[in-house]
Amino acid sequence: MRAAWLMPALLAAVLAAAPAMAQSAPAATGTRDAPAARPGNSPQTAGLPTEGQVDLNSASASELDGLPGIGKARAQAIIKNRPYKSPNDLVSRHIISEKVFDGFKDRVTTR
Repeated sequence: MRAAWLMPALLAAVLAAAPAMAQSAPAATGTRDAPAARPGNSPQTAGLPTEGQVDLNSASASELDGLPGIGKARAQAIIKNRPYKSPNDLVSRHIISEKVFDGFKDRVTTR
């Protein structure tokens, strides 16, 4: 029977995709209305996670690149110097300037 090998592979694919699907699913509100606007949900924050903060220790280069003042090179520098104990490590380790950090410090966290 040829299809027998397909089930474990299909199950593995579904389980691998489950965390990504769970993050993108809207929270159930009990109504069919559009979700209420959240603070920080503006075009400038449109690529950021729904909670509005980017984890410096796990964010992708494209997520970091979406922060104000952070381009591809700075995103790669942030990734290269992981892990961070606090967002302030970006400045204390001289990865970015304090002026750039002030532009997005309320949008980042470390977990």
